[in-house]
Amino acid sequence: MSTPPSTEPRTAAPHVADRHDLIRVQGARENNLRDVSVEIPKRRLTVFTGVSGSGKSSLVFGTIAAESQRLINETYSAFVQGFMPTLGRPEVDQLEGLTTAIVVDQEPMGANPRSTVGTATDANAMLRILFSRLGTPHIGSPNAYSFNVPSVRSSGAITVERGPGRTRPEKATFTVLGGMCPRCEGMGSVSDVALSALYDDALSLNEGALTIPGYSMDGWYGRIFRGCGFFDPDKPIRRYSERELHDLLHKEPTKVTVDGIILTYEGLIPRIRKSMLSKDIEGLQPHVRAFVERAATFASCPECGGTRLSAPARSSRIEGKNIADVCAMQISDLAGWLRELHQPSVAPLLAGLQHLLDAFTQIGLGYLSLDRPTGTLSGGEAQRTRMIRHLGSSLTDVSYVFDEPTIGLHPHDIERMNRLLLQLRDKGNTVLVVEHKPETIAIADHVVDLGPGAGSHGGTVVFEGTVQGLRTSGTLTGRHLDDRASLKETVRRPTGTLEIRGADANNLQDVDVDIPLGTLCVLTGVAGSGKSSLIHGSVAGREGVVLIDQGAIRGSRRSNPATYTGLLDPIRKAFAKANGVKPALFSSNSEGACPACKGAGIVYTDLGVMATVESTCEECGGKRFQSAVLEHTLGGRDIAEVLSMPVTEALDFFGAGEARTPAAHRVLRRLADVGLGYLVLGQPLTTLSGGERQRLKLAAQLAAQGEVYVLDEPTTGLHLADVEQLLGLLDRLVDSGKSVVVIEHHQAVMAHADWIVDLGPGAGHEGGCVVFEGTPADLVESRSTLTGRHLAAYVGA
Repeated sequence: MSTPPSTEPRTAAPHVADRHDLIRVQGARENNLRDVSVEIPKRRLTVFTGVSGSGKSSLVFGTIAAESQRLINETYSAFVQGFMPTLGRPEVDQLEGLTTAIVVDQEPMGANPRSTVGTATDANAMLRILFSRLGTPHIGSPNAYSFNVPSVRSSGAITVERGPGRTRPEKATFTVLGGMCPRCEGMGSVSDVALSALYDDALSLNEGALTIPGYSMDGWYGRIFRGCGFFDPDKPIRRYSERELHDLLHKEPTKVTVDGIILTYEGLIPRIRKSMLSKDIEGLQPHVRAFVERAATFASCPECGGTRLSAPARSSRIEGKNIADVCAMQISDLAGWLRELHQPSVAPLLAGLQHLLDAFTQIGLGYLSLDRPTGTLSGGEAQRTRMIRHLGSSLTDVSYVFDEPTIGLHPHDIERMNRLLLQLRDKGNTVLVVEHKPETIAIADHVVDLGPGAGSHGGTVVFEGTVQGLRTSGTLTGRHLDDRASLKETVRRPTGTLEIRGADANNLQDVDVDIPLGTLCVLTGVAGSGKSSLIHGSVAGREGVVLIDQGAIRGSRRSNPATYTGLLDPIRKAFAKANGVKPALFSSNSEGACPACKGAGIVYTDLGVMATVESTCEECGGKRFQSAVLEHTLGGRDIAEVLSMPVTEALDFFGAGEARTPAAHRVLRRLADVGLGYLVLGQPLTTLSGGERQRLKLAAQLAAQGEVYVLDEPTTGLHLADVEQLLGLLDRLVDSGKSVVVIEHHQAVMAHADWIVDLGPGAGHEGGCVVFEGTPADLVESRSTLTGRHLAAYVGA
């Protein structure tokens, strides 16, 4: 759906004499961009603003950064490109002046359970070298201290010199000494499996005894079980001999011949340990995850004590500490410990490691430990961890691209983040930042504001210029840039309390606190002060509590807002009832799918080592449904047309007339309430920004029947103008009789609260205490904490 061009004022970018000092974009049309042309000065800090969904990410990440990375990939051979991600050319007429783009986004750092903060940076590698030089007793090379390297013995040939010009090959046995704990294989935990979750022992295998996802007797597993000869597939499992049961459950990998084919048979327990239990549970398919949660229990490895390391690795020490001890230390403490090591033989290594650890503290992550699994980091923590490796980089004249780097940061920490962005710029780099926080917008050399609205109402540049010019531009961002919420004149009186006693999760120091019910209560404090530990350890899981956290929305390119929220179910039923057919016809993942593209709307052509080509399906024209399905209509629209509607249009469509569907209307109202009225119902989840995904999750969770709603930074990704709408939604929740608890750094939310619980005073073991409880007015008046001082400055008190 198109809209006329914006009439919002637009200021031209300042003239730059040399065109080589500009990144020039002409005719960008990625996603909702409407022929956007813009000139971005190099070696400057440019901030991109605009409401969520206005096209900022499409311009910065989807066009500029994507084309830079695609062009770099094209410099490799076709063979090498075959092993690299496929990057399509963005929809843009021309791009000039691109430099190498380094993207530092909010994506999780990966769910690999072997990945830690230390392994994801250079810290662990440097520590392993340090221990291999200074550790006593000396146990070997740096690999001897790695929990990802096993100790193995292998045979091979070596060349032995028997004299000048005389050599001969001889066989030899090599020992590779790694630091992996042999019991848990470097995982730090061991699993036990409940046999009752694997099979029904009253049945035989052929009768369907196995209850493990994917272990059907109809496929290859069934052929192996029937042909291996280790047990009778027609005998109930409870009648198996001890040997038969051992072979079914525990047999080591063994070659068997089935139907003339040599295959490998392995017992159920070692096989599912490798295929399911060794993987991060968050990354599993929902049905597999449910099975693992039902079948497996995990406990700290009794041999290594959860350190992941072998006994030799744990025995080697420096100043009384082994490598597991130092990796478990808070990074700020580890930096202090290293300063006391005075070893000239490794002075350059110590200096490099010291610089790296100081960067963690400088960026506000000094409260982490190097053994912290990367899968447990928030989006903001992951993004700042990625920044670490770039702060000391010798690269210059590259483009650093950041996606809201202030997410998860207290106002005190935003000041430090701003200094780091300026530091990168001052080294001669181009810094591009997508951001909503006025504190970061204020330090920009150049601003590009997109809008005027979101979705089909956005996609144009409404302002280019200086921050001062933005203030007087009249755009939505300009009008709200200096907004300051005021303290409420009256606050709600609690209807009860949610008691927390002796909370000691992570860094919490035996915390006692009462969360008032029937109010809007805000938890504040610097990153790492213990806010999430208090909520996850003492509030989440209680009866009546609905937790809406920052966990990523999981879904494929086939998932969209309609499927994620459950909206598509009442829509399909309404279409089916109106046309007298089955609801499954109106699913592009079921009977109604276009047979040519299988409901994807896109056909993928694999060209071997060349890039895979994506093209719109010619049979359905990208609509994803069979032509016969599109003949069925509701209110004059077919299912493809409905899925192309934005939420606001669908709200009217399903609210009255022939298409009136109350169940769909309720879901659409929640989507509009969280500021997603512009979102298209069938838009793939993979194209949504971080802020859009969070609010979509919030809209879906609002349907839960809870008494206490706990939200973790709901302003993530929200434009300044949208925060007021969010506060209105929170007020309506409280006024309807619910209790709302919000973990938040945004001062507008703090000012609007009825009650504030401030944790601190610092991060890590310097935090974990309640440093203030009371109304926002009392916090401002006392100015007794970091939060209080920043809030007082914000409201102008």
